[in-house]
Amino acid sequence: MKIVLNRSSRALGASFKSKHTIAHNSGAESRSILKRIRAACFGREEGNALVEFALTLPILMAVLVAIFEFGIAFNNQLQLTQAVGSGAQYLQTIRTSTTDPCKDTMTAIENSAPNLVAANIKLTLTMSGNTPVSGSSCSGDESQLTSGQPTTVYATYPCNITIFGISLGGLNTRTFNCNLTAQVTEYEY
Repeated sequence: MKIVLNRSSRALGASFKSKHTIAHNSGAESRSILKRIRAACFGREEGNALVEFALTLPILMAVLVAIFEFGIAFNNQLQLTQAVGSGAQYLQTIRTSTTDPCKDTMTAIENSAPNLVAANIKLTLTMSGNTPVSGSSCSGDESQLTSGQPTTVYATYPCNITIFGISLGGLNTRTFNCNLTAQVTEYEY
């Protein structure tokens, strides 16, 4: 196959004529059918980055959400530990003047951890090594607070971790239920 292009132009009285010949030999340089199929299927890489991004984005987002969920749970653990420590110190301070040690300790814990839901905090006090007392009110048990004896404050708080609706606790539940715990023993000197 032979293509001949003729072009004529006149500029400022000059005459210019050129011939361009493009030769194409279809027999010697033609690709085989297999090479054409390979080139059509595997030769182009324009969309590879988009496909790779689409495949890795859900995994990346799941990891990112998991980091945030565990960060929130860890923050709640730190707040609970700090609040239980504050409650135990406050109980040691008011041990001789309180009429309801559980209520006073719970109030101190709630004030120290305003981001935690107070109704979900479960409190247990062990006063002077006696039987543990649970609940947010233990009026009448203040007699167990003896001078020079340790007082242990133990609290639990629920945490629920859900990542994109997938439970980390099993197939039957939609959330991973865990209990955050904190325990502080205060000694009176």
